[in-house]
Amino acid sequence: MSDNHNEVQAAKAEAEDRVVERVESWQEGAEQETVAQELREGFEEAGVDKSEDDVERLAKQIHEDGKAE
Repeated sequence: MSDNHNEVQAAKAEAEDRVVERVESWQEGAEQETVAQELREGFEEAGVDKSEDDVERLAKQIHEDGKAE
């Protein structure tokens, strides 16, 4: 794989992490659907493609534990 591809993948992973961190800090204790909606919007703004299953899994973790693994 090219260095450019690796850089793109790293940038996407960083964007994903930032979205999750932002939602964790702002939406702790929020309803799961609110957390999921914030994740969807953040991923869309960041240009990160996540499956609905991934969004729901992350939302559940943030809702229940205050953070995602």
